[in-house]
Amino acid sequence: MSDHSRRTFLKAAGSAVGSAALVSGPVSASGSGTRNTRFLVDLQEVSRSEVPEDVEIIHDISEIDLLAARGDPDVVPGEASTTPDVTVYRDDQTYDGGPAKEHDANGEGSKGPAWDSGEPTNTELQWDKRKQRVGDLTENPGNGRTVQDTTKGEGSRVAVVDSGVYDGHPDLADVVNAELSANYTTDDYDFRPNGAGDHGTHVAGIVAGTNANGEGVLGTAPETEIVAHRVFSGVPGEGASTGDTIAALTDAATKGCDAANFSVGYPPANPNEDWVADVKEAYSRLAEYARSQDMIIVNSAGNAGVDMTPDDVISLPTEVEGIFGVSATGPIGYLWDDKKASREDKGLKKLEKPTTQPAKYTNYGEGVDVSAEGGNYDLDAYQKGVEGWFYDLVYSSVVEHDADGEPTPGYGWKAGTSMAAPQVTGAVALARSLRPDISAEELKSLIKETATDAPGGELYHGAGHLDLRRLVKRLR
Repeated sequence: MSDHSRRTFLKAAGSAVGSAALVSGPVSASGSGTRNTRFLVDLQEVSRSEVPEDVEIIHDISEIDLLAARGDPDVVPGEASTTPDVTVYRDDQTYDGGPAKEHDANGEGSKGPAWDSGEPTNTELQWDKRKQRVGDLTENPGNGRTVQDTTKGEGSRVAVVDSGVYDGHPDLADVVNAELSANYTTDDYDFRPNGAGDHGTHVAGIVAGTNANGEGVLGTAPETEIVAHRVFSGVPGEGASTGDTIAALTDAATKGCDAANFSVGYPPANPNEDWVADVKEAYSRLAEYARSQDMIIVNSAGNAGVDMTPDDVISLPTEVEGIFGVSATGPIGYLWDDKKASREDKGLKKLEKPTTQPAKYTNYGEGVDVSAEGGNYDLDAYQKGVEGWFYDLVYSSVVEHDADGEPTPGYGWKAGTSMAAPQVTGAVALARSLRPDISAEELKSLIKETATDAPGGELYHGAGHLDLRRLVKRLR
């Protein structure tokens, strides 16, 4: 799409920047009365044969001794055999007066600054991929200096566990495996968004956008295979249940995925809250199963701007042992100077803050393994209406709709740790393309070993900031 006035962008701010990883709080999933309650059954506390026939089994997750069920939990024997199936919802709140909601940019001057020679191309807006030197994004070819001159992720497979992926987008049509993709919610639709939003489509573009027509976006691993597991319902007002997400992630491992991108999470909570222990146990079992299948679960660390280190706060599932947590970074001032980025590094040399700057909204501290590019924003620039402030967000594939409400491909900006996680997921795809037999634990260690120092140090970046070139060089 060359008409930038039709591009959508996420108004990013505070703890409500850009993602399904943001939730208003967990609640138990239920219908009208106990007969229609969603709950989890622990098969370590009760045998499958003891579960009454009038309890509907929604997902059999016996690989980790769980069932996702619906009915009356009181009819299942055993005091500790059932737990509520906690549901999370998107949160569009903003806490610092900044932007929070995604919307159509028409009529708002969203074309950005004036350009030296027409409007910017899509790849000129991909500061994240330019900084990583992922591929030949400019008129100056890489000549062997880009990551994709070594590998494009061929032979690897990753899952995007999210709001669905629109495979009608030209940059995703060739990478989505429709046969393996699935809907894990109880609505009647397929794996595509179907009203659940384009968050997963944006994430998928970051991982594997193919820039199919030369005017699209380029992902980190455009020759990987994407398995889209939708866990957000297309029914208005419904969210994503723990049972659905656990089932989707478990199946991703069973299907042989090298990584599962999970840009979803629960709000920071006190570890003593009733729901926390049960959710943590479920994800702990999942993490162990993923390890046994050599799949890495890459999780967004969350967007509440919270230090996860203190004992009185926990952020799930990021802080679960075995889950690979990713915090977000982003520049301030990318292309604000009205100059076209005709060279790959031109716009990146005129920043107020570097691309490795911790994002304003990101969670940090314990649970962060590495940081990656998730987008940033300057509150003052937003409030003053500085043209192009949103160029500091991450640009990728989105879903638009025509006059009849039918989905059409588009491009837009979002920011959040949700956008940082798929940078790492793409890195896993590249690595497994080069070294199919490397174990999940070895690969996680290597990603951390090759990460580089960044502003804020270990507190914000864990082992460091993702460095694709160093990672690929070590694996060649």
